Amino acid sequence: MSHRKPSSDTTRATIRDVAEQAGVSVASVSRVLSGNYPVSDDLRRRVMKVVGDLDYVTNAHARSLAGGGTPTVAILINNITGAAFAHVAKGVEGAATLRGWLSLVGTTGDDPERELALVNLMRQQGVAAVVLLGGAYDYDEYQLRMARFARSLDAAGSHLVLVGRPPLEGDVPATTVDYDNEGGAYAMASHLLSAGHRRVLILPGPAELTTAQGRLRGARRAFEAYGVPFEQGLVRHGPYDDEHGYGAVEAALHETPDFTAVLAGTDVVAAGAMQALRAAGLRVPEDVSIVGYDDIPLASQLTPQLTTVHVPYEEMGRVALRAVADRREGGAARRRSADGDHLVLGTHVVVRNSVQPPPTRR
Repeated sequence: MSHRKPSSDTTRATIRDVAEQAGVSVASVSRVLSGNYPVSDDLRRRVMKVVGDLDYVTNAHARSLAGGGTPTVAILINNITGAAFAHVAKGVEGAATLRGWLSLVGTTGDDPERELALVNLMRQQGVAAVVLLGGAYDYDEYQLRMARFARSLDAAGSHLVLVGRPPLEGDVPATTVDYDNEGGAYAMASHLLSAGHRRVLILPGPAELTTAQGRLRGARRAFEAYGVPFEQGLVRHGPYDDEHGYGAVEAALHETPDFTAVLAGTDVVAAGAMQALRAAGLRVPEDVSIVGYDDIPLASQLTPQLTTVHVPYEEMGRVALRAVADRREGGAARRRSADGDHLVLGTHVVVRNSVQPPPTRR
C-alpha cells in the first residue's frame, strides 16, 4: 500500500488518514498513540510508520498550532552554560515574552541523535518554531538532516530557525539568522597584522565546526591581504574552552616559541591562553598580545581587558523570534515568501588593552 505524505500546502493529516493508510480502525490508531492499551508489535510498527510518513500531529497539538493556545518557541542549544549562545536564548525569550509567547529550552549535548529526538518532540508538542543555536559540524549528512527537520516542522505548521549556522541549500522552509563570522575574524587578524605581528598562534576552534572554519578563513584572508605568509603550523584546533586555550599555548611555547600574538577563537579560549602565558612568565601584552572573539562579559573582566570581536548575540535572538512572528502573523502568503530567508548581522572589533606592537626581542 502506498503511503503518500501530504504536501505542506494541503490540510494536515488526521487520525482517519492514519487509520486508512495503515489499514486499521481509528480506535486501533488511538490505542497505539495513547500507549495506555496493550497492542501487538506488528500493529504498533504499522501505525507508527504511517504516522512518520504523514508527519501526523495529534489533534490537541493541531488545535494549538491553529491558534487555540499560546504560541510556544523551542530553543535548542548545545550547552546552556555557554555564555555566547545563552545571550541568543535571552534575546529569543525576551522577544517572545513581549508577544505573550512561551519559551522552552532544551540542550542537545552536541549529540545529533538527541537533536533529532528533541526536534521531533517539539514538532509533536505543536510549537510555533524550533530555534537551533550554535555552529554545525560540517558532515555530509548535515544538509539532509536539517532539510528533513525543516520540512517535517513545516508540514506540522511550525518553522525551523537556524541561528549561527550555515543556511540550508535548495528550496527548504527554514530561516537562518547569522552574523559576519568570517568578516569578524578578518578584521581581528588585520588588527594584529597592522600592529606589526607576523607570527600569530591561531586557535580557531574544532576543525569540523562551521564556526571555526569561517574564523580560520577570515584570518587567512587577512594574511593574504597584508602579503604575510600564513603558517599552518601555528594553527591549533580544539574545543571552545579555557583548557584548550591553556594547553595549546603551553604546547606552542615548547614547539614554536617565537609567536608574538594569539588569536583565540572565543573569549573563553583567550582566557585560558592568557593563563598559560602568565604561567610561563610572559606578560600580556608586553611580551605576547592576545585577542578573542564573541565579546561576552568575561572579555572586559580580564586583566588586561581583552580586545575581541563583538557579535550581536542577543539581537540575533530577537531577530529570530521576530522572523517567526512575522511568518505566523502574515499568513500563508508570507510563510511561502519567507522560505529560505537568510539574515546576516554585522560584527566589529572592540579595542581594549591586550594588543600592542611585538617586542623587538623575546
